[in-house]
Amino acid sequence: MLPGWSQLEIGGKKADVFTPPSRPQLGALFLHNIHLETLATNLTYTAILTQRNMACVCPHGQHSWWLDRVCPEFDPTLTAEKHLLQNVVPFFGSRWNIPSRSVSVFGISMGGQGALRLAFRNPKLLPVVAGIAPAIDFQDAHGMGFALDDMFDSKEQARQDTATMHIHPYDYPPHVFFCIDPSDQDWYRGNDRLHEKLGALGVPHTIDFTTTGGGHTWEYFNRMAEPTLRFLAEGLEKESRRLL
Repeated sequence: MLPGWSQLEIGGKKADVFTPPSRPQLGALFLHNIHLETLATNLTYTAILTQRNMACVCPHGQHSWWLDRVCPEFDPTLTAEKHLLQNVVPFFGSRWNIPSRSVSVFGISMGGQGALRLAFRNPKLLPVVAGIAPAIDFQDAHGMGFALDDMFDSKEQARQDTATMHIHPYDYPPHVFFCIDPSDQDWYRGNDRLHEKLGALGVPHTIDFTTTGGGHTWEYFNRMAEPTLRFLAEGLEKESRRLL
């Protein structure tokens, strides 16, 4: 782990936690990808979190896809989504006295779709969200031997639980950003479809579908670190002014 990071238990589950040198005013909840890679060893993200003085929590969610469905690998009864809402988001307040609406959520790939889905379902709690190369159409991975096979009976059942299906036309997070490398053939169409639906519903959002960096790789994920964390910080600052 890099300096500033430590591993704790939150609600009985492991999490990698970053505390910046100065007392943080803003928080970032990070949801990891299918390879379970957090930011605790990532120089790029750690440097920007330090620069922006943002606390960060990276819970370990196994291969749950961060859904509100039981994933035996994660927990026999507690869903990953409930763990985030009941245990992890409140941790920012108890640890750093950061109120919930000063906490953003973002993630990469599996975690990117998880972040968007979580914010769409809880826009008042999590008003600022970003997804980096989010695996929106995770139903396409059903039947490939992932934990999804135990969580859903079919691809169609899985599709009904994707982020795209959880958008409320009148109640949505006011700050939404997602991006994907145009060469990311596996997940590009799902991002474009989400963009189309948000546009049709009139939901404000920001996208980057043009920046390239090697496809679905850490080269690209790291390239998008600065614009993503900047979007989160600026969105949280706007929310704090709005609540004054």
